[in-house]
Amino acid sequence: MKQLTDFPYSNVLVLGLARSGTAAANVLLENSKNVRINDMHAREDDETVEELKSKGAEVILGTHPLHVLDGVDIIVKNPGIPYDNIILAEAMKRDIPIITEIELAGQLADGEIIAITGSNGKTTTTTLTTEMLSESNLAVKVAGNIGLVATEVAQTVESDESLVLELSSFQLLGIQRFKPSIAVVLNIFEAHLDYHKTMENYMEAKFNIFRNQTETDYLVYNADDTKIVTAIEKAPSLKVPFSVTQRLSNGAWMDQDYLYFREEKVVPVADIVLVGEHNLENILAAIAAAKLRGATNEGIHKVLTTFSGVKHRLQFVDNIKQRLFYNDSKATNMLATQKALSSFKQPVILLAGGLDRGNDFQALLPYLKHVKGLVVFGQTAEKLKKLGEQADITNIVFAEDVEDAVVKAYQVSAEEDVILLSPACASWDQYRTFEERGDMFIQAVHRLK
Repeated sequence: MKQLTDFPYSNVLVLGLARSGTAAANVLLENSKNVRINDMHAREDDETVEELKSKGAEVILGTHPLHVLDGVDIIVKNPGIPYDNIILAEAMKRDIPIITEIELAGQLADGEIIAITGSNGKTTTTTLTTEMLSESNLAVKVAGNIGLVATEVAQTVESDESLVLELSSFQLLGIQRFKPSIAVVLNIFEAHLDYHKTMENYMEAKFNIFRNQTETDYLVYNADDTKIVTAIEKAPSLKVPFSVTQRLSNGAWMDQDYLYFREEKVVPVADIVLVGEHNLENILAAIAAAKLRGATNEGIHKVLTTFSGVKHRLQFVDNIKQRLFYNDSKATNMLATQKALSSFKQPVILLAGGLDRGNDFQALLPYLKHVKGLVVFGQTAEKLKKLGEQADITNIVFAEDVEDAVVKAYQVSAEEDVILLSPACASWDQYRTFEERGDMFIQAVHRLK
């Protein structure tokens, strides 16, 4: 177990277990810290709880009593727990620092860290960057919001390896000294305001990714996003822009024929198999980050000529009788669905619906020009039906769930149509996660065959 060399706290409260909390607790215990754990949902007979107790952790379950803060020097919280939680609110009154396990991961990784954030495209860019380094025969590992706990992976990263981290605003809000060698900021759109309360708070959390950088670190940023351009002006980092609209002598850019890094041709546009104009931004960001870590054009070319998408993110599933099925279950907001719809020129049968958060979906209206059929489900089905009527879509069908929607979409489709699951809504009215929803879509498509 690697040691925390810059963690001057002896008494730590881990708030919320799950995978990240468990990993943080284990690291802290191995580093001889006094660890108290508070979790609402774990049970005394859980194997994880019993193991942590055997290592010396104090565990308090099922409630959030304020006395868990007594004698605590710092809190390591689960990223999803909001700051208006009773324990966190009281901790702030007492000036107790609050971090996420990303802070621990930053200390444990011996190699260079590439950290990637943005409102959309994080997972695609993280995966592309990792694959580009790997195909260039460079040692690399990946973790973070992509599904692998950063603290666990960071302990295995050696000095000659890169650690690529996908980071959410929730994770970045809880850092102190975390400093990536390469920070990547993809884009900023309104999101997660139920958690952050204001757009300013959300942006501040995102921009924490480069807050601790120095003049020896790199900041890869979207030169086409004015909010980002304004925010990075005073950053001391070495700035490396990317753009789909501007020629850049010190960044990643493109013309009609090629993608470039600085003045060097990297890959022909025609060779890229990943669909969607928005993905060109993700690709350019990944090229910039990977090239800064020594990736070769050959490695980058191999990735971009074979990589067709991350699972649940505009993922090609199958071609059944000349109908192309795409799984974009990760599209839990209108912006993501706008980008998905913009990726296709051919007729689309759109499968949409899910948790009702009060949206009227009017922002989708201009993007429905190629939508010839609409299959709606979930709490927002009626709202989306009305939107479809506004767009003069005559073929609107109600479905019970995603599996039923696949069957009904196929029934109203024709050859050369795209059948696209891009819900524009969270999944929680019918499914536990967007991954579960996407898996149901994939299974239903395979059953059609």
